[in-house]
Parts: sequence; C-alpha cells; structure tokens
Amino acid sequence: MKVIGRKNEIDELLRIYDSDKPEFVAVFGRRRVGKTFLINKLFSSKYTFKHTALSIINEDTDERITTKDQLNHFKESLKRYGYTGDRVIDDWFQAFYALEDLLESSKDERKVVFIDELPWLDTKGSKFINALESFWNSWANDKNIMFIICGSANAWMTKKMLNNYGGLYNRITKEIELYPFTLKECEEFIEEKNIVLSRYDIIQAYMVFGGIPYYLDMLDERYSLPQNVDNLFFKKNAPLKSEFEKLFKSSFKSPEIIMKIVRLLFNKSIGYSRSEIVKELNMEEGEKLSNAFNALSASGFIIKYKPVTTNKKNLFYKLTDPFCLFYLQFVDKNLSFNENMFERNYDSMKIVSWKGFSFENICLNHINQIKEALNIAAISSEVYPFIYVNEGKIESQIDLVIDRKDNIVNLCEMKFYGDEYLLNKEDYFKLMRKSKSLSTFINKKQVIRNILITTFGLRTNDYSSSYQDVITIDDLFR
Repeated sequence: MKVIGRKNEIDELLRIYDSDKPEFVAVFGRRRVGKTFLINKLFSSKYTFKHTALSIINEDTDERITTKDQLNHFKESLKRYGYTGDRVIDDWFQAFYALEDLLESSKDERKVVFIDELPWLDTKGSKFINALESFWNSWANDKNIMFIICGSANAWMTKKMLNNYGGLYNRITKEIELYPFTLKECEEFIEEKNIVLSRYDIIQAYMVFGGIPYYLDMLDERYSLPQNVDNLFFKKNAPLKSEFEKLFKSSFKSPEIIMKIVRLLFNKSIGYSRSEIVKELNMEEGEKLSNAFNALSASGFIIKYKPVTTNKKNLFYKLTDPFCLFYLQFVDKNLSFNENMFERNYDSMKIVSWKGFSFENICLNHINQIKEALNIAAISSEVYPFIYVNEGKIESQIDLVIDRKDNIVNLCEMKFYGDEYLLNKEDYFKLMRKSKSLSTFINKKQVIRNILITTFGLRTNDYSSSYQDVITIDDLFR
C-alpha cells in the first residue's frame, strides 16, 4: 500500500538521508498512527541495522519486560544484521559497543540505523539513556550515519530526548511528529483500499477510529460501515474488543493511573478541573499526576483549556480522542455482548446523540480547515471552547470560539444532521443567549459573527440569517 499524506514528512526524511552528515532523527506520535510504516516504506532497503523493542508488558503473563529481556532481543537483532563478535552483552553500554562494531564492519556508505519503540528500552535502572549518550557522543556524531529513533510514548520522547539537558542536549537534528489522518487523508486511504464510502460515512468512521491508519486498515470493503464496526468491536474475538487496555498498557509507564483519568473524563463533556480529578479519583497532587496529564496531552488524547469561570485559575481537562470516546460509550458498556450492537442501534437516540457530540470533536481536530473555509487562515487567532461556569453551574456553553486579531469573534456551532439543518425558533433564542453571554467577556471593539458547521448546509427560513457563514462537511475535507 502506498503512503497516504505525510508529504512534508517524506520530503524532510529524504532530505535528511541525502545530507551526507550525521543525523539524529526523532519520529514520534501516538500508537498506531503509522510511524513504523512510514519509515519502513522509505528506508527498509537501506537499513544497516534495525531493532524493534519488546513491548513493556508481556501480553501473555501481564508482567513487565525486564532489561535482560530487552538486551537478549537486541542481541538477536545484531545477529540478524550480521554481527559475529563475541562481546558479552549484559548491559546497554556493551550493546551499543557491539552496534558500533557492526556498523564499522558495514560497507554501506550511508549507514541507516532505526530503533523502533525506543522508550520501551528504558527499563528501570537500565542506564539505557547513558549508553545511548555514549554511543552518539563518542562514536556516531562524526560518522556518515542517519540514526532514527521512534516512539509512541510522546511524553517520554519529549522529556528524555527532545528536552534532554544531559549528554543528549541539542543532539537531535530533526523532530518529526506524526498526527492522525485528517478527513481528507482518511478519504484517500479508504479509496486506496477500494472501499466505497460517502463523505457522510467517512465522517462517522472518523468518529469511531479517529483518523488512525491502523484501525482504518481493518475496514473490509465487503461490508457497510455499521457492519465493519460490529465486526471489529462486537463480534466474538473481535480484533479491537480489548484495544483500549492494550493502547494504554503499551504506551504509558503508569497505565492504571492513565486509564482511571480517561474513564473519569469520559463522564463529562466539558471535562474536569484538576482539583475535581484529584477529589473524584482520591489521588494525591504531585509529579505523578502531572506526568499523567502531560502524557495524555502529548499523545493527543486530551486537551486542556481555561473556561470562563468564577475561579480564574481553574484549568479544565477534556477527553477528545474519538476512539476512546466511542470505546467507553459502547464497547465498554456492551454487557449483553450483542454482536450486532452498532448495526441494530444505528438510528437509536443514543447513537444519534453520540454522533452529535463526536462531530464537535471532529471540528476541533479540523480547525485549520475551518479557518480556510472562512478565509481567515492568515489571521492570527485563539481557538477555545467557551464555557461559563458560575459557582459550579454551567451558565453558558459554546462549542467553539475563534477569537481573531481583526476584532471579529466567531461563535461556532456544530450540528451533525442527515439533511440540511433547520434553525427553529427555540434554537434561535438559544443562539441569541449564547451570543449575548459571550459578548460580556470579549473586548468592546470586537463583534461576534455566528458560524454554523454542519453536514449538508442550512435550510432557509425566518431565522437562517442569524448565521453569517455556513461550513459544510465538504469544507472539512479540504
């Protein structure tokens, strides 16, 4: 399968390969986003050495993988690429010395070294980072080498690699972060698989899979979207039935804490303040909690924002990952083990309501496309959900606000419908109340423009002129 999207990343990686100087490249992004696929597509025929770390959890025993396990596995990779030395590889220093021996014996002019899932190698007490520092600073940094490291633990990659203030300070020559597919990239991916889906259905697929290529690749062209969802989540031995726990156990060093926070955030669409999370989960304030928030935020599972509230210092955390929101809403609660749950309930109020909420998150993930549709891509702006909380009670809530430097504030409402949206009298007055509430918190020189983001447009009636601009799903596929 060809690489979909990723044009800028491909151009940059090929430029680095042709640079003929030592390059230390960090590629990161959440699990299943396609990091390994991209690197293998570009360099699989050029590897002088490649190694993929063992997952930090043994899925068969649920025990943590040890340093010894990782070293033995690294030793096998060395042999696979031609290492015949007799070093006793019982720590990471010896492992990297053996790697140096292998690379020095190689006849490759440009030596491409790829270590995948690097964070998993940093087991407790292993001194892996020290050994990696020694390898780069003492040997690799004056060689014709392209050293690629890759990891799904974004917070670890950021802290230990990108923001390293020890021996690896300023050693990374290029950082490349891979994000989930946009709707347009999802469409290209699905077309490449010869699956026929309308844009209306592709948006609903995004609500379930969140633009993650690994999940989209499981779609079967023989079935409709609801049938595919049932096959992947609800059938006996469905491949994604236990994906939620695998996702966190394989990406985070404290998965239990992470999953507790995610499950809690799922319960309220506006999210929770930090103090509320501490209270609800009976946790202690401190570094462990901060690390959990940083890890979830760095991997794109949550966003943090400041609501307009009586407590000006209160920061809120909101779960926005489509896959997690779908899983916790339907798979986690499928206690009756209904194998056709999604297809049978496709038009139920529960799923219709979920689609409306999920559409809001899709819009939050496509801010750039919304700005382009409004012709304001070049205008500096702040983007945030507007929620006014007064003494713990929500007084006003707006899906999305675009606060622009040209003195215009866009009040954006998202409506997911199977037809044109009709603004009735009741919703018109709700919109007016929201606009009035927002006007009390913006600068007096600013004006509010109401924006509707919907599927198939706005039906004309006595109230439709209340929206100054209408964005449809075709705009989100830019």
